Amino acid sequence: MRGLLKIAGVLLAAVGLLLLVIAWNTLRLPAMPPATGTPMPPPAELDRAAQRLAEAIRIPTVSHGFARPAGGDRFADLHALLERDFPRVHAGLKREKIGSGSLLYTWEGSDPALPPLLLTAHQDVVPVEPGTESGWTHPPFSGDIADGYVWGRGTLDNKQMLMATLEGVERLLAAGAKPKRTVLLAFGHDEELGGPLGARAIADLLAQRNVRALFSLDEGSAILEGVVPGIDRPVAQIGVAEKGFLTLQLTARAKGGHSSMPPPHTAVGKLGRAVARLEERQMPAAPAGPGGDGLRALAPAMGRAARAVIANDWLFGPLLIRQLGAAPTTNAMIRTTTAPTIVQGGVKENVLPTEATAVVNFRIAPGDTVAQVKAHVAAVIDDPDVSIADYRGEGNEATPVADRAGPGFALIGDAARAVAPDAIVSPGLVVTGTDSKHYSRVSAAAYRFLPMRLRPEDIRRIHASDERIAIANYGEIINFYLALIRAAAL
Repeated sequence: MRGLLKIAGVLLAAVGLLLLVIAWNTLRLPAMPPATGTPMPPPAELDRAAQRLAEAIRIPTVSHGFARPAGGDRFADLHALLERDFPRVHAGLKREKIGSGSLLYTWEGSDPALPPLLLTAHQDVVPVEPGTESGWTHPPFSGDIADGYVWGRGTLDNKQMLMATLEGVERLLAAGAKPKRTVLLAFGHDEELGGPLGARAIADLLAQRNVRALFSLDEGSAILEGVVPGIDRPVAQIGVAEKGFLTLQLTARAKGGHSSMPPPHTAVGKLGRAVARLEERQMPAAPAGPGGDGLRALAPAMGRAARAVIANDWLFGPLLIRQLGAAPTTNAMIRTTTAPTIVQGGVKENVLPTEATAVVNFRIAPGDTVAQVKAHVAAVIDDPDVSIADYRGEGNEATPVADRAGPGFALIGDAARAVAPDAIVSPGLVVTGTDSKHYSRVSAAAYRFLPMRLRPEDIRRIHASDERIAIANYGEIINFYLALIRAAAL
């Protein structure tokens, strides 16, 4: 009996010690900054700025695909509008046209020893899906101003960023500002196609000139409201990296013939088994990457249970991964994702196809590589009758991770708080593609953020119907650029 009591005592002591460690780690989490401060007042003549944005929306600079020139000749129309609407920018900055539609502006600083500031955006927009036009409250290229919003394709992606950047510089020039640090404005014209002729060409030119920017800033993350579970304050998530991209084509082959005498596994069956295996055996989660860093930065604002789990991931790691992996949005933050998107095979219901194909898209998390994904796919499928090949290119690696302790992160965070003092600033991982994958070649600190306020219903508008931006939020974006440029370059 004494032996049992002794064992029970040891177990109770161990449990008590474990609870103390869990509590200590939870209490050691940094306190969440209070939601204090007064936001910058709306910029002067915001209604006129909204009209200028609306005019840009009315120019359909659409990237249809590589078979059709991006935007046709409408980039010339957009460039003429920019020259008309921002006369001080075009009088005081050097403007270069890169390729068929991209623009590079240089605002020379007085101290050439300072590395420049690189602010980017893109001019092109995605097309409107045929047949969905009637689902828009206002026509997609109307640029209508109604109910406190500017409506139309490009208000969220990405003409609001382009126009707000120029609004900020124009206003600074009007106030007589002269930067110490050179400011570069890079506006690609084919981001929706991956930026091969736009941002890549601009980055090539800057690299030839030995430019190494203090930091670059592109689209990618935003001020999220009601998006992060368990947090009731806005989250200003600054993207410190973006995922890589790889698409593979799987081709299953088998003997053809009549469907009345099928083999044990047809080409379609082999293909289906290969796709099912890839979905069931995903790449391993990587909660130590930038996506997990963002989660840990937000932990102090969460409930007690969530704080305890995150602060003690050494113990609750499997539980944390399981919980994050259960939702598509959080699953994408912690691992390389697998998404079968196209399946083709067969011509008639009673004919056995000799070939069936599937296209599978992977978004590669920092820490994984294209080569590792290909090796994973081959090992998981493990079928000599299923071949694996690149689909429209070899893909690209995840970008380097920008330093969240660097000056760029702090400057962007301060500018975000200037317009949204209640926002919690955190790092994050951008799961989509941006032009930053090119600009990271000329800056070791490529960040992705715009203080665009997005609720879940707003996120669904991106690349979809009823794209719009609140005029008040557009004013915040202009103010953000004013604050950022003043702090970083003047």
